Amino acid sequence: MHEWQFPYTSQRMPVLASNIVATSQPLAAQAGLQMLAAGGNAVDAALAAAMTMTVVEPTSNGIGSDAFALIWDGKRLHGLNASGRSPAAWNSKRFAGLSAVPNRGWNSVTVPGCVSAWRALSEKFGKLPFADLAQPAIRYAADGYLVSPTIARLWSKQAPELAGQPGFREAFMPRGRAPLPGELFRHPEQARTLALIAETRGEAFYRGELAERMVAHSKANGGALAMEDLAGHQADWVTPIAIDYRGYQVYEIPPNGWGIACLMALGILENFDMASLAPESSQSLHLQLEAMKLAFADAHQHIADPAAMRVTPAALLDKSYLAERAKLIDPARPGTPVFGTPRGGTVYLTAADASGMMVSYIQSNYQGFGSGVVVPETGISMQNRGIGFVLTEGHVNQVGPRKRPFHTIIPSFMTRGAEPVMGFGVMGGFMQAQGHLQMALRRVDHGQNPQAMIDAPRWRLDGAVVNVEEAMPRQAIEALQNLGHAVTVAERFDTDFGRAQVILKTEGGYIGASEWRTDGQAVGF
Repeated sequence: MHEWQFPYTSQRMPVLASNIVATSQPLAAQAGLQMLAAGGNAVDAALAAAMTMTVVEPTSNGIGSDAFALIWDGKRLHGLNASGRSPAAWNSKRFAGLSAVPNRGWNSVTVPGCVSAWRALSEKFGKLPFADLAQPAIRYAADGYLVSPTIARLWSKQAPELAGQPGFREAFMPRGRAPLPGELFRHPEQARTLALIAETRGEAFYRGELAERMVAHSKANGGALAMEDLAGHQADWVTPIAIDYRGYQVYEIPPNGWGIACLMALGILENFDMASLAPESSQSLHLQLEAMKLAFADAHQHIADPAAMRVTPAALLDKSYLAERAKLIDPARPGTPVFGTPRGGTVYLTAADASGMMVSYIQSNYQGFGSGVVVPETGISMQNRGIGFVLTEGHVNQVGPRKRPFHTIIPSFMTRGAEPVMGFGVMGGFMQAQGHLQMALRRVDHGQNPQAMIDAPRWRLDGAVVNVEEAMPRQAIEALQNLGHAVTVAERFDTDFGRAQVILKTEGGYIGASEWRTDGQAVGF
C-alpha cells in the first residue's frame, strides 16, 4: 500500500492506467504510447521512446550513447548491459603525461552501445517490426519539433563550450547558437541515419556505412576508433544483482555500472530504524549521507569492467560486511570514509503494459552532449564514457584496450518476493545511485506514492559538500550544518539533482509519475 498524500510543492499528479510510458520529454513518451496503441508491448514502447529521445533531448543522449535495461517479462527479471568498450589502441601510453582521460573530443569516446541495445531488446522481447519503432524519431528529426524549455536551457548552457568540437556547430548550432524555447529544430541528417539503422537493424552502425563514417571522422581528428572495435561490440544479457531491504528486493545491473552503490547504501541503512525518522529530518538525512559516502568509497575503489575486478559483487553486498560498514557511521558528526576490503547528461524512461511486462531503461552520452563530437552528415553525437576510466597505475579501473569503464548510468527495479513493485530511475551522472537510494527509502520506509517520491526535495553529495534543494526544510539544513556538514542550497530548477521517472504496479494497473524538474510526462491509457 501507499499514501495518497502529496505533501510537496509540485506541478504534477500521477497517471493511473493499464499501459504507461514515462520519460523526461513529452514527445518521446507519446511515441512510446503510440506503439502500445498499435499492439506493441512495453519493450516496443520503451524503444520508440528511446529512439525519439535521441532527437528531442540531444542535450542528454544521442545515437552514439550507451544503454542499460532491466525487463520484467511478467515472470522474472532480465538485465542488459549495452555499454561499449574502449578502442583496442587505448593503453596507458596513449594517455601518458595526463592526469585524467580527456573529457571532450575523440579521445574520450568508447564504442557506443545503445543501437545494440535497441536491436537486442527488440529481438528478444519486441512484438512490432523494428523499423516501425523508429518512425516517430525519424519524423521529428526530418520535420522538426518545438524545443521544450528545459532542453533549450541546457542546450544554451552547453553549446558555447562544445562549439569547437568537430561537427558540433554544424549539427546543433545551425543559426550559430542553441535553439530557443519553442523554436522549431530540424535534423535531417539524423533522420537519414535513424532510417538506415531501422532498415538494417543496426548493422550499418557497427559494420556498414555509418561505422565507416565514424571511423573516418575519428582518424581525421586524432581518435583511435577502428572498424574492428565497432564490429567486435556486443550487448550482453546479464543477471541483475539485488539486495533485500526490509522484505523488498531492489535490483541493479551488475558492474561495470555503479548501481551496486545504491544497494550497498541500502544494506548499510538496514542497520538503522529509518522508518522511525521523518524523511526530511536531519537524523535521517545524516544517516543517508554517511551510508552513501561509504558506498562511494567502495565503488570508486572496486568497480570496473567485471574481468578486471578483484572483489565480487556478492562480497560487496554481503550483509555482515555492510553491517561492519554501518558501525563506522557516527550519528553525531560526518565522517571521511575510506574504502573497505570485503571478503571475497542521461535519459531514463520506464514503460509498462497490460500484459504485465515492465521496462526500466537508460541511455546516455554522459556529460550533456558527451564528447561534443558529431560525425558529419549523420547526426551521430558521440558519448564521452572514456572519462569513466582512471589513469592510476594498477587500479582495477585503469584505462586499457577493449575494456568497459566505470559507468554511472543505472536503471533500477523493485520486487517484493515474486511480484513486481516498480521500475524507476533518476538520471544524472553520479546523482543516480544517490537518487535510487532516496527513492527506495521513500517507497519502503515511508510508503510514499510515486509522485510524492519524485516531488520530495533531494540531496546530492559532491565530495565532502552536501548539496540540497531549496525545498529542503530550513531546520534540517541548519541541523546538518551544526553536525559539521558543509551544506550548499541550490537554485530551484537545478537539474543536477536528477530527473526521475517511476511506474508502480498496483492492483489492476499501474501508477506512473514524472519529474517536475524537467519537461517530461507520464502518459497512459
